Amino acid sequence: MKVALVHDYLNQRGGAERVFAHIARAWPDAPIYTALYDERIAGSEFPAARVRRSYLARIPLANRYFRALAPFYPRAFETFDLRAYDAIVSSTTSWAKGVRFPPSSIHVCYVNTVSRFLFAYDEYVAGMIPTRLVRPLVDRLVAWDRAAAMHPTRLIANSRNVAARIRKYYGRDADVLHCPVDIDRFGVGRGNGDYFIVASRLLPYKRIDLAIRAASLAGVRLLIAGTGPAEASLRTMAKGTTTTMLGYVSDVRLNELLRNARAAIVPGEEDFGLVPLEAAAAGRPTIAYRGGGALETIVEGDTGAFFDDANAESLAGALRTFDVSHFDPQHLRKHAEKFAPSQFVERLHCIVAQVYREKREDGGGDVET
Repeated sequence: MKVALVHDYLNQRGGAERVFAHIARAWPDAPIYTALYDERIAGSEFPAARVRRSYLARIPLANRYFRALAPFYPRAFETFDLRAYDAIVSSTTSWAKGVRFPPSSIHVCYVNTVSRFLFAYDEYVAGMIPTRLVRPLVDRLVAWDRAAAMHPTRLIANSRNVAARIRKYYGRDADVLHCPVDIDRFGVGRGNGDYFIVASRLLPYKRIDLAIRAASLAGVRLLIAGTGPAEASLRTMAKGTTTTMLGYVSDVRLNELLRNARAAIVPGEEDFGLVPLEAAAAGRPTIAYRGGGALETIVEGDTGAFFDDANAESLAGALRTFDVSHFDPQHLRKHAEKFAPSQFVERLHCIVAQVYREKREDGGGDVET
C-alpha cells in the first residue's frame, strides 16, 4: 500500500503539529503534502526532503501571513496530484480534508476540529479581521468546507466532543481516537514554583484574557507561554498585573515550567486540548473550563479541577480554593500514560488497514472525490 500524508500547513508548532508528527513517524517513507512549510520551525520533525508544498509557498511572506491566505487554501489542496497513492492519511483543522484522490484509493482523515469559521466564526476572528469585510468570503468557505467534508472515505475525530460536531455540522459519523501525548518529553515535578501556567497559541477563542483577569482577582502569579495573533493585545492587558508573558518557549523550557507549576490552566473550551495531559505527564494537575475536550482528559478531583462559568470570577474562585496537595504527581503521570503515542499509532494503523481492506473487498468501487 503506497501512502501519502497531508497536513494543513507546517509553519508553526502547536498541538495539531505534534499529533501529525506521530502520524508522520507511523509512515516514515510517505511523502508529506502541505500548503506551507517553514523548515526553521518544522524541519526537525518534518525534513524538507519529505515535504511537497503547494503553489502558495511561492508567495512572499506566506508563512508569516498565512491566515490571510484562507481564500486560496481550497484550491491549493484540490490541485495536489495524489493519483499515485493507494491511501491518503490526512490531519486537518480545515483544509486537508479537501484533497482529491482517485476512485481506487482511500482517504482517512484525522479531524482535530470542525473548521472554526463554520461553527464559531465570531470567536475565531474576534479582533483580527473586520467582520463586515470578510463575511461574504467566509460564507463561500463554509459551503466549500461542508462539501470537502464529504470527500474522505473515513473520518476520525480526536475526541467525542469533535465527533459530535462532525455529526452536527457534516452529518457524518466518525471514529474517535484521542490525541497522543509526548510522554517522554516531560519529567515529573512536584510543583515547587509559586505560579500557575497557561501554555497555548494566543488566539481569541483560547480565552487567555479571562485567565489574566482571573489571576489578578485571585492575587496569584500566572505565566503565559506561547505566541499568536492576540499576543500584542494580551501583553497590553497583562501590564501591571500578576501575569508575565513569556512568548515562545522551547520544549525543554516548557517541561521545566510545567513540572514546577502549581497547576496548568485551560481557560477556554478546547476541542481536545493536549495541555491537561502534558501537565499530567509532568506530574501537575490542570484547572479547566468545564466543557469541550477537557471533560475527556481530566478526572475531577483526581487529575484536575473545573470552573463552571466562562468568566474571570468563576476561574478566580477556582484558583483561590485550589489545593495542590490533593494531587499525586506519580498518579498524574500514570493518567497521561493512557494516551501514549504507541497506542495512538497502533489504532491508526488498524483503522487505515481496515478501510483499505474494505475497499479491496468492495472491488475498488467509486470513492467520493
